[in-house]
This record gives sequence, C-alpha cells and structure tokens, in this order.
Amino acid sequence: MSETTRIRVVRGDELGEEGSAWIARLYVEGFGDDLAFFSKDPERLTAALEHALVARHAHVALVDGEPAALAFLVQGEQLCFEHDAAELRRHLGWYKGTIADLVFRSQFQKVMPDAGPGIGEIAFVASARRFRGRGAAKAVLEHILTLPGYREFRLEDISDVNESALGLYERVGFHEYRRRRVRHTRWSGINAYVSMRLVRE
Repeated sequence: MSETTRIRVVRGDELGEEGSAWIARLYVEGFGDDLAFFSKDPERLTAALEHALVARHAHVALVDGEPAALAFLVQGEQLCFEHDAAELRRHLGWYKGTIADLVFRSQFQKVMPDAGPGIGEIAFVASARRFRGRGAAKAVLEHILTLPGYREFRLEDISDVNESALGLYERVGFHEYRRRRVRHTRWSGINAYVSMRLVRE
C-alpha cells in the first residue's frame, strides 16, 4: 500500500444511494465461488442479493474513496441477511431462486449460539479482488473492534482451509475456541469449521 493510500471505514447505510449495490458487489466478489450453483454471472448475483444484505449492519472500508472490503456486525436477534424469496426468483429463476431461499434461510437466518447483549458476531468478511493484500479487510476488523458496547466478538464457522482468513483473524487478536468436524470433506475439501473469539480485557 502506498503512503498516499487512505483507508476510511463507514457504516453501510452511510454510503448513499449506491450503498446497497456496493455492498452486494463486495459480497459477491468475496463469496461468488460459493454461490456459483445459483449463477456464475457476478452482476446477476449482485442484483439478486442487493436487497438482502442489511446495510446498517455492514462496515465498509473505502480505499481512496472506493469500496474495498466489508464485514457485518450483529448482536442478539439481529440478522445481516434478510432476503425476499420472490426477489430471488425474479433474478435467479423459479428453480434456483427457490433453492436459494431454502439455503439462505437455513444458513444465514439463524441467531448465533449464546447470543446476547455485549457479544458481537462478525460475518461475511470480504474484499474486492483488486484491493486484496492492501490492508482493507484488516482495517474493517480493527474498526469494528474499537466500537463501544461489546465485551466479546465472535467469528463463526470459518472453513479450516481458508488459511488467509484464519491468519488475518489471528493477527487482529482472535483465538480459536471451537472446531466442528464435517462429513463432506471428500467433495468440499473442508475438514472442519473453526469458530474464533476475541474477549476484551
């Protein structure tokens, strides 16, 4: 990163009219491979998910004013993903939109175990490809960790083969507290899901 690069972190609902599209685009850049069954077209996925990602829970790193990375922070009963089945079907077709509805409800619309006041869950950490390695994701996490009102932060169910993410989380102070073995190693390559936490002194 050059000395002139400026990173500023803002909440997603402070991004203005284009904020939801920027958030969805960043999300798709980070997780598009996982969503390839529904569509391999990033623009189509972005359009399908723009309504679903809750902007007020997103924190976005701007590199020289351009959206570069994001992470969501929720606590208690809050959700960072609230989709509409009809909107998914409109963009993805009836069949894949219906499957997306079922998958998203089971995977993204559940509350963190032991959720409660003062415990924040960080989710959907993602970076735009052209900004990777420039400190944007780290800046988002460090910003979130300074927010008042939290005694503990958690990252749930990170793939154990996602070494870059696990390394980043360790560098900002997270430690593994749970490892959940999976049965789909043969086809997914994943051995376990790792959960990490950071407890404030």
